[in-house]
Amino acid sequence: MPDLHRNQLLRRISLYLLLIGVALLILFIPIPQKTTSPVDRYFEINASTFQFVPGELTVNPGDRVTIKLISHDVVHGLALDSSAFELKAEPGQPAVGTFIAEQPGVFRFRCTVTCGNLHPFMLGKLRVGSNLLLIRGAALAIFASLIGLFSLPQIQKRQQAVA
Repeated sequence: MPDLHRNQLLRRISLYLLLIGVALLILFIPIPQKTTSPVDRYFEINASTFQFVPGELTVNPGDRVTIKLISHDVVHGLALDSSAFELKAEPGQPAVGTFIAEQPGVFRFRCTVTCGNLHPFMLGKLRVGSNLLLIRGAALAIFASLIGLFSLPQIQKRQQAVA
């Protein structure tokens, strides 16, 4: 009888180690990405009444990004977090600037000129490259769901045995 429990325990430990190993692979294995040669990207961003339009930009790492900031009401600025890139546009006088999107990730850009009460909420987003964190999170969620589906019958058997 003790050998039966020992074998069950060893099988359960092996299964848990396998599941942990698969989860770690999902988290850390390199995801192949399509490589694209850098291109020139041009965006016109309209700034007015506490918003940037468009509010989200997507580029590839290495792209040369040119932004034309157009203000429609008062003086607005645009600064990219984690970068020295900054523009300032007055109504009727657009500002243009260029930078290279070197670092992959998601970066905020924000208005740098106090333009009214809702100024702190005047934000935008620059996405450089694909969102690997989302892909890995989705893969882990699917993996966890599959584990739950396959272990549900075993849990129900144990509950019936106890009852």
